[in-house]
Amino acid sequence: MHLLVGLGNPWKTYAQTRHNAGMWVIERAASRWSIQLSRRGSGLRGSGRLGGKLVELAGLLDWMNVTGPPLKGLLRQFSLSPGELIVVHDDLDLEPGRLRIKLAGGHGGHNGIKSIIEALGTPQFVRVKIGIGRPAPGQDSADFVLQPVTKDEMTVIDPCLERAVDVLESLIHRGPDATMNQFNIREKVVDEREDRK
Repeated sequence: MHLLVGLGNPWKTYAQTRHNAGMWVIERAASRWSIQLSRRGSGLRGSGRLGGKLVELAGLLDWMNVTGPPLKGLLRQFSLSPGELIVVHDDLDLEPGRLRIKLAGGHGGHNGIKSIIEALGTPQFVRVKIGIGRPAPGQDSADFVLQPVTKDEMTVIDPCLERAVDVLESLIHRGPDATMNQFNIREKVVDEREDRK
């Protein structure tokens, strides 16, 4: 079984903000896999199967900077280890429309990931990062991530969200190494092609 968690902030006020990109992926996955998400507390949850494998989807477990404790409780509830956890979240260091898979490592300044590492006592879990780009010079990063995505940004982010669901399917069926080899390398190839233009 795998626990797939999309990070964000609860309530409709934040639903379309950049910080909720992780939740958008979970919603896309639920739709593609015919899993119904229902509200439980401040979060959304849904259970189902993907090609015979059990998956538990969760999003908006709590406010971003205190995501860790409720997520730890969810792992305990299902008797899962951090190695069976996949976290999807926004990333300022990736351009909009880009994604990157990472296994372990630091939090990179992301408060949600920081909270999870502190609560679990380990960084050994898979992250799927969704690029949202950096704020304009002089703009505060905290304000930027809590602003709604613009229409222009969404035209490049939307295909990334669908690709992220492909990544989740690959992680579940093939594991992180094969998935990173396929998708991270493809992202690198795209970079090289753009550099040659």
